[in-house]
Amino acid sequence: MTDTNSLPALPDRLCVNPRSPHYVEEVFQQDIGITVNGKERFDVDEYCISEGWVKVAAGKALDRRGNPLLVKVKGTIEAFYK
Repeated sequence: MTDTNSLPALPDRLCVNPRSPHYVEEVFQQDIGITVNGKERFDVDEYCISEGWVKVAAGKALDRRGNPLLVKVKGTIEAFYK
């Protein structure tokens, strides 16, 4: 387990895509976990704690640029360092 005092604070909104304005590289240097309605999810692409949603890939479907299609799942969101 790591010391959470030296880690950067988790932002309210975070995305794993480096082209997104909500991407924060310092956060991804550690493992983070996301829980939705009390259950940990491992397939989260983007989350927003204040609005209460996460975006996850919708199967193997891709958009015209080759990115996965995302579905918004709403609920109680918690983000934490592992």
